[in-house]
Amino acid sequence: MGMTLERVDTKLAKAPVFAIAGAMGVLLLAVSGHYGFFGDELYFLAAGRHLAWGYADQPPLLPLLARLLDTGSPVVLRLPATLAMATGVVFAALIARELGGERKAQVLTAGAFAVCAQLLGTGHYLATSTIDPFLWTVILWLIVRWIRTRDDNLLLWLGAVTGLALNTKFLIGAFWVIAVVALLVAGPRDLLRRPKLWAGAGIAAVMIAPTLIWQAANGWPQLEMGEAISAEVSSLWGGKLLFAPSALLLAGLPVGAVLMVYGLWRLLRSDQWRDHRFLGWTTVGLILLFFAVDGRAYYIAGMLPLCWAVAAVELESGRAARWWRWIATWPVYALSLLLMLPGALPIWPQSWLANADLPRPIFASSEIGWPEFTDSVAATYRTLPTGTAIVTRFYWYSAAIDHYGRDRLPEPSSGSRGYWTLTSPPETADSVLYIGEPQEALRRNFAQVRPLGRTGGAQDQPMWLATGRTRPWSEVWPAFRNLGL
Repeated sequence: MGMTLERVDTKLAKAPVFAIAGAMGVLLLAVSGHYGFFGDELYFLAAGRHLAWGYADQPPLLPLLARLLDTGSPVVLRLPATLAMATGVVFAALIARELGGERKAQVLTAGAFAVCAQLLGTGHYLATSTIDPFLWTVILWLIVRWIRTRDDNLLLWLGAVTGLALNTKFLIGAFWVIAVVALLVAGPRDLLRRPKLWAGAGIAAVMIAPTLIWQAANGWPQLEMGEAISAEVSSLWGGKLLFAPSALLLAGLPVGAVLMVYGLWRLLRSDQWRDHRFLGWTTVGLILLFFAVDGRAYYIAGMLPLCWAVAAVELESGRAARWWRWIATWPVYALSLLLMLPGALPIWPQSWLANADLPRPIFASSEIGWPEFTDSVAATYRTLPTGTAIVTRFYWYSAAIDHYGRDRLPEPSSGSRGYWTLTSPPETADSVLYIGEPQEALRRNFAQVRPLGRTGGAQDQPMWLATGRTRPWSEVWPAFRNLGL
């Protein structure tokens, strides 16, 4: 057995860990209402009004949460994200505890979670990229706790949390495929012989079955969605070359990136971690997989807490070389937080966003201007023939109109992403108010398409009136389907 199985159990450093968790939660709560809804949040709200067992671009958990929290307040909608991030701090510290870390290692790990650029930035709003890494953190804690205790009841909980993760995002499936291979190669192989591991797998299978049935009934659009995302990533400047730098940047500079690299290196090399080594190889396998398929760099965010915890335990024990130890100081952690805040959270006045030379959060432009955008669409719509349908090029536009214009505009449609399955124009609509750059399908299926001006403001888009539909909507609408951007 590895040394971690022989140690005396340590206690959670509750005061400092809960203080860090509370500080992160309070910070996220304080800024959650500063701007407005993020574009994807508006989409989750729209999807929540069309509940289904699955969607073309995601499993059903987030639309369900959005439906339950649809009060019109961004603060309320973001409560699950805020709670997930604060709780994630605690579970990250618990991973360090299970690895033998005392107070310092737990605090270092908790602090790394709290200053991580990816977790801070997406923790600000409700997204799959927020909830999914949190669930991975819980899964990793359950695994490392099982390695220490060999309590097979943990494996049943492992299945239940995996089921939740699968209903949030399908990425955890890749984790388990690679982890099983890594277990066969590096051990401990007895984990695979535990009946409750497979019972837990059965629990996860039951939990994800309705979504898989929906995907099968609809032609597995999630596979096409994956191809669309890969195409988007590969089309960006730099392509694959940016994967590693982006991953390090999103881990957090300098703390998260340094602890990630050092922790992974020690997982793969040190006999201290031989019972956990398969998790190191799983991390490497996921990095190679997502790199090969042009996945997004943040897909590996769920593995970061483990790497941070291993590095923190090494630093606390004194096994780390002297030139690594500079990272485990509060000034460096404070520097990481200061470096991350300007680009991660909406701490700046909205008036600054109009000036490209001033600092702004990464997602700021997607959180402002939606009410004004909808007002402009409504003003134009009032000038059009009765019964005109609204169709948009991008799913955010339809989601915004659906949310802010529900009492004055017809339900919009869009062929973009998963919105294509939510609604379609009524057969009685012979004319269309189209928002965004027109698709070829619009020009091909309508006799005339003429410009109507622009929406203006932060979400400025062209508007068009299409008239003289040449075929029934049942034949026209499939041509508008586009899972890419």
